[in-house]
Amino acid sequence: MEFFKIKRDIPFMSYGKLTTFISLITFIAAVFFLTTKGLNYSVEFTGGTVMEVQYEQGVDVNTVRNNLDSLNIGDVQVQALGTNRHIMIRLPNKEGATSAQLSNDVMNILKQNHADVSLRQVEFIGPQVGEELVTNGLLALGMVIAGIIIYLSVRFEWRFAVAAIIANMHDVVIIIGCFALFQWEFSLTVLAGVLAVLGYSVNESVVVFDRIRENFRKPTMRNKTVPQVIDNAITATMSRTIITHGSTEAMVLSMLIFGGAALHGFSLALTIGIVFGIYSSVLVASPLLLMFGLNRDNLAKPQKKKEEAVV
Repeated sequence: MEFFKIKRDIPFMSYGKLTTFISLITFIAAVFFLTTKGLNYSVEFTGGTVMEVQYEQGVDVNTVRNNLDSLNIGDVQVQALGTNRHIMIRLPNKEGATSAQLSNDVMNILKQNHADVSLRQVEFIGPQVGEELVTNGLLALGMVIAGIIIYLSVRFEWRFAVAAIIANMHDVVIIIGCFALFQWEFSLTVLAGVLAVLGYSVNESVVVFDRIRENFRKPTMRNKTVPQVIDNAITATMSRTIITHGSTEAMVLSMLIFGGAALHGFSLALTIGIVFGIYSSVLVASPLLLMFGLNRDNLAKPQKKKEEAVV
């Protein structure tokens, strides 16, 4: 379905070298920040204390978070569990303090502001558990990447497959690099967002590549150059891209703004990933096809004429 149609093909490929260069610089910067700064892992990965408390009358989550800032132990996560009467608190490890001491300090602070608070349960996440989560998270990411590589290799000619794989890895590294640069907390929900972006970006690449492949087989495109064929394919999918990605980005931004701390990391990863997913599918993957030497013979091989029967 198209709400609007672009009548003239946009010459995307004329800017291919520039956009690829910008992507390369961005990619190198992301790798640099990952190497020098590293990721700010959450309690799930580093270990810490998880508490669940209950209020009789309910409480504002931001108020609880501000009250616990006096602990001076770093990033304390506070989120409501369904209602504002049940609150979950995640505390990072503090040198020289046990989990029991931290939980007691938290309860003392909370009771000073709200006497009706009670402790429902407390759990300590040790370093071994955090290390196991890191391993499982990397394994999940690796399995998704391997599945995408296999799918693209079977579905497309190798030039398309390699270009799409590079573009998707570009998106992942950029997202993680942003979290390293700004030292945003990297949690399990952020990892889920990264995995979601992978699938989302692959879908966009497949749509564009399918149209490029179809264009090479159209009689009306026989006199067009390869860059013109690609430009026509991208322009033809622009309406779909704007409608689909625009509506998705609006939903993700609403989660980012109104979703609170529980959805912040997930929606932030999706917000960055959707933007770069569109960019990489159009302005990274497609120029790579030209760099890999895509031509009409790769996809539209001329059919051999049948020999005339001898009478």
